[in-house]
Amino acid sequence: MMYSGEKSEGFKFKKAYIPIVGVAILILLAVFILWFDSSNSTQAGEAWMAQVYFEGEYRIGDGEWKPIVKGEHISSTKGDVTLRGNFHMLDPLGNYVGIYSEEIPIAFHVNHINLTFREKNGEPIVNDIENHLWFGKFVCCESWVAHSFTQGNTDTIEIVAHNPHKFGNENAIDEMLSSVAIWGDMNFERDVESTGDTQRTAGILFMVISFLFLGTALFSTLIHIKNSKIIWMLGALVLFAGLYFAYGADGVSFWSNSFVLNTAILGFSMMFYMLFLSFIIVSVLKETKIVGNIAVIILAVSNALFFVLPLFTDILFYDTWLWWAVIQIAINVTFAICLLKEFISSKEKARWMYLGAILPLIAFEADVIGTWRGAWQGGVASQCVFIILFIVAVIMILKYIPQNINAASRAKELEMERIALDAELTESRMSTMMSQIRPHFIYNTLGSIEQLCDIDPKKAGELVHDFAKYLRGNFGELDNPKPILMSKEMDHVRHYVSIENVRFPDMTFTFEMNSDDFKIPALTVQPIVENAIKHGLMKLQKGGTIKVVSYETDTHYCISVVDDGVGFDASVMHDERKHVGLRNIRERLKSMVGGSLEIESTLGVGTKALVKIPKEKKQ
Repeated sequence: MMYSGEKSEGFKFKKAYIPIVGVAILILLAVFILWFDSSNSTQAGEAWMAQVYFEGEYRIGDGEWKPIVKGEHISSTKGDVTLRGNFHMLDPLGNYVGIYSEEIPIAFHVNHINLTFREKNGEPIVNDIENHLWFGKFVCCESWVAHSFTQGNTDTIEIVAHNPHKFGNENAIDEMLSSVAIWGDMNFERDVESTGDTQRTAGILFMVISFLFLGTALFSTLIHIKNSKIIWMLGALVLFAGLYFAYGADGVSFWSNSFVLNTAILGFSMMFYMLFLSFIIVSVLKETKIVGNIAVIILAVSNALFFVLPLFTDILFYDTWLWWAVIQIAINVTFAICLLKEFISSKEKARWMYLGAILPLIAFEADVIGTWRGAWQGGVASQCVFIILFIVAVIMILKYIPQNINAASRAKELEMERIALDAELTESRMSTMMSQIRPHFIYNTLGSIEQLCDIDPKKAGELVHDFAKYLRGNFGELDNPKPILMSKEMDHVRHYVSIENVRFPDMTFTFEMNSDDFKIPALTVQPIVENAIKHGLMKLQKGGTIKVVSYETDTHYCISVVDDGVGFDASVMHDERKHVGLRNIRERLKSMVGGSLEIESTLGVGTKALVKIPKEKKQ
């Protein structure tokens, strides 16, 4: 019994279930698309595939003769297959007519195999597309061939199927027997081509979308969006997947009559698809990135070798596919281990990404095993997974691009703010420099030099030297937007103090440098010392002392400037906007080294200025 106010403990849909449900829907969608393509192909092909069938027996190599049973697998990779028997015909409704005895050509689907036909009292006729007079020995392809038989109703014919590659399409004999038909007119070619229309259309659609991806990648690169190279790789991945879909579809030999090009494009698209997939996987690795980079280099080098070998040797391009598959499997295992390690060490939010990256690797292994065992061909598992990941990638990009455009816009704003800040700092440096070179200071210094020329020429020379160094330090600040060493700043302070000491010989200046191997904005300490002279010591009746000390703590570098001048009442509010020099010092300390300026003063006792620069701030 439930009382009012109690909450039901029934099933609650959590946000964590959303990815699971989404992936399940995508898997069902992919399976439906491929099922629809398969059923459409079967329905389209019934018009021509059911007209003729072969009845008899077969043997592999010199083995025993076995009856041909419909639906039973006959291997095409364990030796030459000899078929012995007769062709039988059906009417359009599927009713049995009798043994074929017409001279109408019969069509055979050959997938990287050669056929030799033998009739009673006749010479063998070799239909070897792989070593055709017109196409040359380098042709290896999937195509249709036709042959006219002149046998009688009771004559037996033989067909010998030879696989020149000794590997590859395990189901070649099964495909040939299930698709044998009468080659009547152009409708046959049209019907055969139509069986692959769905997959081919999907491939063309993927290629079109890939150009949208690549265009987006170009736009992202031009506006400096972070990680736009991922979009480049996704675009290339979708492009080669689209090529694989289009050229791997049924009836490709009638859609594109270039036998050499068909096989080459299919192989290249397959290899480049896996290569760009590997690039994308490496881009998401963190702890295992070095291993991933080495694996990609090995894969890229081996692919390049497979492309070059057929050009300079007698090896057919199709024959390199077995070696490529072996290397790709080893690379995939390496990537799977890396992704599992990343999955274990990553946060829960990022784990979906690593699991998703493993899916196409597993699909590839499944396709290799399925093709090898004759269970299926054409990369069915990889196609399913690609469709799932493609939809996910589109959703991510649609979400990723607007976010990064906003980020790029914000980065542009920050860049403009930085430029404005740099201009403000430059103005601050100029303001500080100009504040230190007041006309009365120059006049007073030149007057002192004039007097010393008659009284003490040597002292006058020293004063000229210090004055020149002082001016050089101030003007040099205009070209130096970066912090300088504390030791260099103190050289400038000493030149200034030497000048003032000539005018005020009763003032005492002491320096205690316990630490000077750190950086500080130029013209930081000298204006503070000048301020102590002007507002502290000069208001005394006589003398006064200024002490400059530098030291470091565990967290900061510190410089204190202490005077025993008249001081001021720190509790009385004062407008620092009138003290341009101090405001500039604070701004430059904060922006350039993360530092601060603190001032303490007691009326009638003196003033202490303390500069603090944090050690963790890069200087």
